[in-house]
Amino acid sequence: MLSSSFVALLNHLLTRAEWARRRLSPFAGHPARLMLEGASIDFTIAADGYVAASGANAAPEVTISAPASALPGLLEGWDRVMKAVRINGNAEMADALGFVFRNLRWDPEADLAALVGDVAAHRLHEGVLSLLSTQRSAAQAAGNNLLEYLTIEKRILPSRTEIEQHVDRLRELRDAVARLEKRIERIER
Repeated sequence: MLSSSFVALLNHLLTRAEWARRRLSPFAGHPARLMLEGASIDFTIAADGYVAASGANAAPEVTISAPASALPGLLEGWDRVMKAVRINGNAEMADALGFVFRNLRWDPEADLAALVGDVAAHRLHEGVLSLLSTQRSAAQAAGNNLLEYLTIEKRILPSRTEIEQHVDRLRELRDAVARLEKRIERIER
């Protein structure tokens, strides 16, 4: 089930990315494995650059592993997730898969256009982007307000200035202790 969904999703993205299919096609017939914290998806690259599900009995030439904790990073961008991904195996195939996964992008507007037309798809896409931006701004403002409440009004957390002053005092204390240790060493000699 998971393998077929992954293959369908990846092939959907590859449909609009001829450059990616060209990059993968030299590895036709080569098996690969995607591992996400215990779940594994085995796939094989086809001659046309698309992928097909394969059985777990074939030894993968490339293994792509990512911790499940990296997936929420998708909200911040694909690059954030790719930093946590580890690719092992055949160097050329690993490089090709890594390049494709780093640069392959979904175009939701194009998918919507097939359902509702170009103009409506564009407006829907822009509306969703605007909504997401508004939500992100609201969450950031709420976080800033909570921080201000906890630092200034309730005094539960120290302010940035107080933290910096404390760090400065700790540095001064460290330096004074170091000077004292040197004096003690000189006296002992």
